Amino acid sequence: MKVVVQRAKDASVKVNEEIVGEITQGLVILVGITHEDKEEDADFLADKIANLRIFEDEEGKMNLSLLDVGGEVLSVSQFTLYGDCKKGRRPNFMAAAKPDDALILYEYFNEKLREKGIAVETGKFGAMMDVQLTNVGPVTFIIEGK
Repeated sequence: MKVVVQRAKDASVKVNEEIVGEITQGLVILVGITHEDKEEDADFLADKIANLRIFEDEEGKMNLSLLDVGGEVLSVSQFTLYGDCKKGRRPNFMAAAKPDDALILYEYFNEKLREKGIAVETGKFGAMMDVQLTNVGPVTFIIEGK
């Protein structure tokens, strides 16, 4: 699994001009899943994200986690994270997991975050989505599973 984590003060995702997920303070997480990914990868990433100290404390230092600030998550599936652009001019998506398999692991990952007490909003898996966010900092990280 590969995730792009962006710290946001607000974010939303629309499908067909309708908002299907929306958060205030928290993280926007773009989630990519490949063939070899397992539940242990999702467990690792959910724990890492919930406890990653990327929010500022009263001194302006990144010392607080999503759990510390009571932040929310907007989780958006993004198979293009496994697009290979090394050859040619069109990305190759052979490394992305098949949709049925990816959906199961994506939902599992979101549930693991919820089990930690985090409010999780999502886009619509497999749909064409418009994602809007205000990235604070900007702060963006790319994190991969084990």
